[in-house]
Amino acid sequence: MKIAICSYGAGNTRSVELAFARLGADATVVDDAQAVHDADLAVLPGVGSAGSAMAGLRRKGLDEALGARARDGRPILGICLGLQLALDETDEDGGVAGLGLVPGRAYRIRDGRVPRIGWAVVDPGGAAYWFAHSYAADTPAAVATSEGLVAVVEHGALLGVQYRPEKSGPAGGRFLEEQCLSLV
Repeated sequence: MKIAICSYGAGNTRSVELAFARLGADATVVDDAQAVHDADLAVLPGVGSAGSAMAGLRRKGLDEALGARARDGRPILGICLGLQLALDETDEDGGVAGLGLVPGRAYRIRDGRVPRIGWAVVDPGGAAYWFAHSYAADTPAAVATSEGLVAVVEHGALLGVQYRPEKSGPAGGRFLEEQCLSLV
């Protein structure tokens, strides 16, 4: 099984690559559309700003490769900013069009601690994961929450998580392992 971790000038590619490597998965950081197309799973990691991230995706043609994967029903995992980029739009950077893989938008968190950094429980399920974000998803595709904010989104071939599984210890490792097993 091949996992393509999209490199677009932003993101936590190395830590995601290492997390999959710990599981024995064949995960590679890629920046070309063909590698994204050929993979069994495409991962859209995230750390950074939406505007520059979308510009990097467009510049490398990864936006079109991810769109084609979604249309073909081939799995995509969006992590943190990667989940937000999969939405129709985000309010970040004055408003940025997203990939449109999931209906909805990302908005700036106004209540509680911002940025929202730390461990928090995801419901349903009850496991705690590491979060680090200032924007949250507003989407009808939400399937789990954490402290009242969207934590997990499922829409077609896309699974998006607001938390950082690669930084979430055993619970994050189990989550990534489940993603690998779902491809077998």
